[in-house]
This record gives sequence, C-alpha cells and structure tokens, in this order.
Amino acid sequence: MMRADLPGLTAFITIAEHRSFSAAARVLGVSSSALSHSLRNLEARLQMRLFNRTTRSVALTEAGQQLLNGVRPLMSDLAAVIEQVTSTRISPSGSIRISASESSIRPLIEHVVADFVERYPNIHIEFVVDSRLQDIVGDGFDAGIRLLDDVPRDMVAIRFGPDLRFAAVASPAYLARHPAPQEPQDLKHHRCIRFRFTSGGLFRWDFKHAEQSVSLDVPGPLTLDNINLMVAAALAGTGIAWVPQTTVAEYLAAGRLVQLLAPWSPSYSGLCLYYPANRHPPIALRLFAEAVRDWASQTRDDGDAQQG
Repeated sequence: MMRADLPGLTAFITIAEHRSFSAAARVLGVSSSALSHSLRNLEARLQMRLFNRTTRSVALTEAGQQLLNGVRPLMSDLAAVIEQVTSTRISPSGSIRISASESSIRPLIEHVVADFVERYPNIHIEFVVDSRLQDIVGDGFDAGIRLLDDVPRDMVAIRFGPDLRFAAVASPAYLARHPAPQEPQDLKHHRCIRFRFTSGGLFRWDFKHAEQSVSLDVPGPLTLDNINLMVAAALAGTGIAWVPQTTVAEYLAAGRLVQLLAPWSPSYSGLCLYYPANRHPPIALRLFAEAVRDWASQTRDDGDAQQG
C-alpha cells in the first residue's frame, strides 16, 4: 500500500493554498529548496505531477486538484483531533473563520462574543462579511450563518434569534412627497433602494399576503450592498428600503421611519450557525457553537417565561 508522509501533504496543501513556493516556504518556516524537495518526494511516491510550474506561476494539475479536495478536509480533521486531545491540559486555543452577512453577525457580537473571548482568550474569531451563499467547505470557512431554510441538509445547524421578518420602510419626509403604496405593484412608481449581492445579482422583493405572493424586481435610483447603508438612505428620504425589521425597529418606534405594506411582509425561519456534520469540528468551533446554543436556549426560555 502506497503511503504519503504528513510533512509532504502539509507542504502540498500550503503550496496549493498560496500558489507560490516562496510564500509557502515562509509560512512553513523552511527554505524553498527544502519545500521543493519535499514535494518532489511526494510526487514520486504518488507517481503523478501535482503542479504545473513556470517561472511565474504555480497551478494545480487535475490530479493535484483531486488530491487537494480529498486531503484538505482530512488534514483539518486530524488537526482538530490532536487539538482536542491536547486541550485537556492547556487552555483551549485556535481560530474560527465564519462567513456571514453583516446584519446576521450583530446578534452574536452583541450577546455572545464578548463573554466568549473573555472565557477563552486564546481562541480567535474571524467574521468575514459576504452577502453570497458561500460553500463554506470549498471556500475554507469553519462555519457560516444563514437563514435556517437555506442551510444544506448535510450541516449541523444551531438556530438563534426569532423568525426574520422583512419590512418596506420610508421616512416621513419621503412620504410627504410621494403617496404611500397600497399594494406591492405600486412600488413600480416609487424610488426604491435596491440591494445587490456580492455575486452580482439584485435582491428581489418578495411579498406574501393570505394566499397571494408577489415577487418584484423594483425600480430605483440607488443600489447598495450593505443593509445599514440602505437604512441610512431611507432615513435621509432617498426612497423605500426593503430590510429586516430588526434593523429598523428603533427608527420605527421613534417615528423616523414608517412601515409600508405591513400585511404583505413575509416571515422567514430564523438565523443559524452551521457547519459540516460529517467532519470532526475543531475544539474552538465546538466551544463557540456551544456558546451560541446556550444563548439561544436562554433567549427562548426568557421568551417563554414572558409569554407565560
């Protein structure tokens, strides 16, 4: 049975991630010649070329891409197992990289992160703001945050927060100049503030009332890729914004914004932290997931007590 040594695989993964021998050598703390020697040994053992190399570029071969897709998750799992074993005698440490939209991160920043980093000072959390629905495994993330209904079935999902409700909002100043829409189709005659995903697609406004559903690609003079900026534009009287109701609750209560078409506002399943179910989670991720689960459970219990 052919065996590939761990140092060789580590060198291979690092070169593939950085697309550079010199950069990978710096990361691993070895010389470029030593790294090249390690890779040549690995290619000789496997009897295949893993990279196409020129004086200016390094690119994976088809076989190299296949190997990377297979071994990177396994190496991550191995590192997680070793980390979990050693954590019994040292303070838990590690890094967690999480993909999420800006608005979905806020509840965790406000209610979970401060206590967590106080309790585990050697664990580093990195939130990467992105409006795309990321392939968290393929894109190198440990976890993501999404609406529960959008989470792939092969993931562990920890729900937090209430159902998410969208609201069409505008300032009193805007409504003084433009009559409020009475039904979704009226938005075609309004100035709407649109949202564009990082992927390039525009967010459609989906309305639902009783048995009726309406999906609109609304017109508007302003397109943004940040919900907070959309709220700011609505407050300034630019037009009508379509945003999560939680992001504008204080402005609605203060009368600085007015909700429109309220009976048509749909509700979606709440947010959740999710990560692969078929992989051994690193201890840092496991502890953070437990912290999110504990906070979410406490929030539900408090809500039930208030209702009772």
